[in-house]
Amino acid sequence: MPTDEYRTIDFFTEDALPAPCVTPPEAELIAAEHLDITARAQALGSQQDANFLLHADNGTPAAILKIANPAFGTVEIEAQDAAADLIASARPELRIATVLRRPDGSPRRTTVDTKNGPAVARLLRYLPGGTLSGPRHLSPSTVAAMGTIAGKVSTALRDFRHPGLERVLQWDLQHADRVVAKLAGHIDEPDRRAAVQAATAEAWARVQELAAALPLQAVHLDLTDDNLIRCPDSRPPMPDGVIDFGDVTTSWAVGELAVSLSSILHHGGIEPHHVLSAVRAFHAVRPLSSEEADALWPLVVLRAAVLVASGRQQAAVDEDNAYAKAALDREWRIFEQATWLPLPVMIRLVRDATGMADVPAPTAQADTPVRPLLRDLAADDITLLDLSADADLMDHGAWMDAGIEARLAASALAEGAAAVATRYAHARLTRTPALSAVSTATVPTGIDLWLGRDAVVQAPAAVRVLAAAPGHVELTYGAQALSLSFPHAVQPVVSTGATVRAGEDIAHLSPGASVHVALRAANGPAAPRLVRPEYAAGWLALTADPAPLLGLPAGSDRTRERDLLDRRGAAFATVQEHYYANPPRIERGWRHHLLSTDGRSYLDIVNNVTPLGHAHPRVEEAVSRQLRRLNTNSRFHYASVVEFTERLAALLPDSLDTVFLVNSGSEAVDLGLRLAIGASGRHDVVALREAYHGWTYASDAVSTSLQDNPKALATRPSWVHTVDSPNSYRGLHRGTDAVRYGPEAVALIDELAASGRPAGAFIGETFYGNAGGVALPDRYLAEVYAAVRRHGGLAVADEVQVGYGRLGHWFWGFEQQQVVPDIVCVAKAMGNGHPLGAVITSKAVAARYRDQGYFFSSTGGSPVSSIVGLTVLDTLRDEDLQGNAVRVGGHLKRRLEALPDRYGIIGAVHGSGLYLGLELVRDRITLEPATEETAELCDRMLDLGVIVQPTGDHLNILKIKPPLCIDTHAADFFADMLDLALIQLGHGHTL
Repeated sequence: MPTDEYRTIDFFTEDALPAPCVTPPEAELIAAEHLDITARAQALGSQQDANFLLHADNGTPAAILKIANPAFGTVEIEAQDAAADLIASARPELRIATVLRRPDGSPRRTTVDTKNGPAVARLLRYLPGGTLSGPRHLSPSTVAAMGTIAGKVSTALRDFRHPGLERVLQWDLQHADRVVAKLAGHIDEPDRRAAVQAATAEAWARVQELAAALPLQAVHLDLTDDNLIRCPDSRPPMPDGVIDFGDVTTSWAVGELAVSLSSILHHGGIEPHHVLSAVRAFHAVRPLSSEEADALWPLVVLRAAVLVASGRQQAAVDEDNAYAKAALDREWRIFEQATWLPLPVMIRLVRDATGMADVPAPTAQADTPVRPLLRDLAADDITLLDLSADADLMDHGAWMDAGIEARLAASALAEGAAAVATRYAHARLTRTPALSAVSTATVPTGIDLWLGRDAVVQAPAAVRVLAAAPGHVELTYGAQALSLSFPHAVQPVVSTGATVRAGEDIAHLSPGASVHVALRAANGPAAPRLVRPEYAAGWLALTADPAPLLGLPAGSDRTRERDLLDRRGAAFATVQEHYYANPPRIERGWRHHLLSTDGRSYLDIVNNVTPLGHAHPRVEEAVSRQLRRLNTNSRFHYASVVEFTERLAALLPDSLDTVFLVNSGSEAVDLGLRLAIGASGRHDVVALREAYHGWTYASDAVSTSLQDNPKALATRPSWVHTVDSPNSYRGLHRGTDAVRYGPEAVALIDELAASGRPAGAFIGETFYGNAGGVALPDRYLAEVYAAVRRHGGLAVADEVQVGYGRLGHWFWGFEQQQVVPDIVCVAKAMGNGHPLGAVITSKAVAARYRDQGYFFSSTGGSPVSSIVGLTVLDTLRDEDLQGNAVRVGGHLKRRLEALPDRYGIIGAVHGSGLYLGLELVRDRITLEPATEETAELCDRMLDLGVIVQPTGDHLNILKIKPPLCIDTHAADFFADMLDLALIQLGHGHTL
């Protein structure tokens, strides 16, 4: 066998590796003459090879023709094909681009002449589905799937050996320093070239400290977004296929993951913290060692540096390579993202993601000082200033006030505190903007102090002065560096380089002065005063709580909350689900904002439970006042229950004059049905499909939402009869044909009566809330109500979601239909978050309840509930929140109605006022629901600072029902973020 067949590449002996010059007609000739396939060739991009998609006569993809770079020897190609076959066998759940074979089992492979020299050409299996490449945002599940595949490939190749693996590739991170040194001259911009060289030097030094402990094995080394193939029709795109084994070699095993991570960093909206889900997924399949965890991010940086240098070189030597040139911008973005944070921070984040954060950090908290940092200032003299989401000081929206921290400190000093100190590592709500597409820096890496009297800063132990200048001193403190920042006018009494004994003066401070105290690892990077919560674990591992220097207890344990979700799952019935797979912890709300314990503000687009807005002061004050006086059951005689029921009845037509008070919408519907059945003497009920009414026995019986219960229609009791959902958008009758729903429902009601089972009640939402805010067809309720009444039944209106002014133009949904029901059920908005519901009917219907016994609800109509109900009605009126629903809701709907022209996935905008629905479809003709896309969109919106959720039987409608106090600025923010998310998720086109 010729010696050349055993040749392997050594990149450093090659001047350049331009891709073979092969045209599509030449590729077709090679395929026909050498590989026994007649097909049309379509050129595909490649950095150093020539790739073609071969189409059969009918246009379907038949195979991939890959013509390797002439620098690669036959033994290397054999190794690549053997590695692909091995993975395909070991991991059958993955689709692998293996070499196609002839009937005798031999590979369809040959050597052909090209303008660049002899090259190996072969046919590979075509994998449909497309790659993950491009700017599209990758969702957490997609990113995790990339990590899982990398882990599976790594385990499959662990014991693979082949002579073709002994090669020296420019992509092998074992040679990254030499590659950058060789190619950096092709980076024309001096600043970028210097940045690449500096980052390479730092990362290489880190890796070399660990290299001896990093296991070597066969690696694919190119499991990037370009080479992972998505499962056809998967939504969001989920990879299950692997192509391009051209970089198979023996290298550090952890490099497999580093390469994958780097390829994620250029995608829209991706930051370094987003790739940690891939790290966790890889680690779950193929556990990383401690050394590999520490080497991972330095290897990501090296990969980024190699990409930039190699891309510039390839574009220069291969001028016709459009693929290489197109990659230059994204390669630079990868580098920017990889180097955005100091290496030690990302290393600690990786350790945290892999569960290695319990390994002691170089700093944890300050050592006990020999002398307190501030002379003659005891811990009892210091008032702690809590600025977290849990702090009472943040009530009434105080966190939004500019300068609130200084004002709170000044207030505490005025009340006699000698000093005021903030808390290390506790997120400050005061630093979050109300609306923001990204989280802001809220987690402090040190402590701020305000002084109420003269103070002397003294050395807490024997220290050396690292730096001293007006307004700043930095000292050694054991293995840590202690940084002190004062007003610029303060001149330290020590100088740089001096050695100071414990208790000697450092600086003299006057009353009113502020001091920032921070501790960090002496050899670590200087930390910003505040860091973003996603990166806090990395930064805090390199800093320490300086509280002990002031005589205060350390209180920086952020791990105590990590198991909260697990504890919820263990004690709280899991059928009571929570929003999001990884939900933020929400402990505070204000108006139309929800605040997390990380100090992130989210725009609340989903909460129709709080129409006045979260934490409304009038409700708080009213409840507090009443609780100080009395709270008991409604059998006692007190004024508020009378006043509230009078006010509630006055909002309804004259015939609806009698009120029952309960605690929830489910109870209200249950009671409404019992009233109807009792008054009519008939037990059968007609209900709409695709509706949700509650969880009690009766309200669940008439709930037909398939999303809430997939077996809803099959498990209805015999006394419940359903009619078609009168959905004019996606129902059986659409558009103008929706007028047919009414007569069809009437026909069913008449048939029941004819069969001897006349309906005692018809129940339905008066505006189709559960379907996403779809208005009922004109006169629908008039026709149906008339039919059920004609046979002695009653009309029950479920106003739980849409009532109380949310629709804007109508206080009650039934007003839009110009009808008057016999029974109205209402809840949610009534209590602004307090459990409160009501059923309103006529005296005659209410009186018939006595035939079934008596009615009593312990807390329904209690003094507190009644006061809450009155306060909500007062505030709805005084703040004109129904009018706000008209104004802001109309503005928002117009913004939403402009989106379908740009995004084909938007099928319709439903609703009125501030009960809106944005329906997402894959096809505007078939109306195929875009269920998975809607879920992905909701997750992306959370990342962009908006809480919104899906609704409808197919969960393909964004339910838009924010607190009624939302303003135009917030509505515009929602529309803007929705616009941005749709672009990032690749929906920026029309059908």
